Amino acid sequence: MKPEPRSTHFNAAGEVHMVDVTGKDITVREAVASSMIRMSAEAAESIKRGDSKKGDVLAVARLAGISGAKWTSHLIPLCHAIPIEAVSIDFDWMETAESAEFQGSSAWTLRCIATARTTGKTGIEMEAMTAASTAALTVYDMLKSIDREMVIHQVRLESKSGGKSGVFLRESSE
Repeated sequence: MKPEPRSTHFNAAGEVHMVDVTGKDITVREAVASSMIRMSAEAAESIKRGDSKKGDVLAVARLAGISGAKWTSHLIPLCHAIPIEAVSIDFDWMETAESAEFQGSSAWTLRCIATARTTGKTGIEMEAMTAASTAALTVYDMLKSIDREMVIHQVRLESKSGGKSGVFLRESSE
C-alpha cells in the first residue's frame, strides 16, 4: 500500500518546522507563476495609454513584483531565505466577455507572469508566486480610483525545474 503524502512542514510528531535542506544538492532552479487581474475597459485603456494619475502602471507593477519576490521569506513563515539571482515580470492582455460584474461592458484581463531563478538547495516557486501576486496587487492599487471592482484571481504555479522533484509543467491554461 502506498503511503499518503505528508507535508514536509510537519515533523513526525505533527509539529510545524522549517524543512532542513542542508543535505540537498545545489541545482539551478526556475519557477514561473502567474496571476490575473480583471478590470474594466476604462482601467485597461488607462494602462495602455499610459495616463494613469499615479504613473506608468506596468513599470511600477514590474518593480513591485521583483521586490515582492525578494521579501517572500519575510511574508511566508516557513520559506527559506534564498539567493534570488533573477526575477522578471511580463504582462499579457486578454479581452474577456461581457459579464454582470462589469454591468454589460467589456472587460480586460491582465495576466502577470513572474519568472524567478536561483542556484540553491530549495525551490523558488513561492518567490515566483509572490512576485505575480504583488504585481497584480500593485495594478489594483494604482487603478482603484478608476475601477474598484477589479478582481485578482488565479494565482498559480505554471512551471518549475531543478531539484530532486524535477520538472513540473502545468498542462492546462484554465
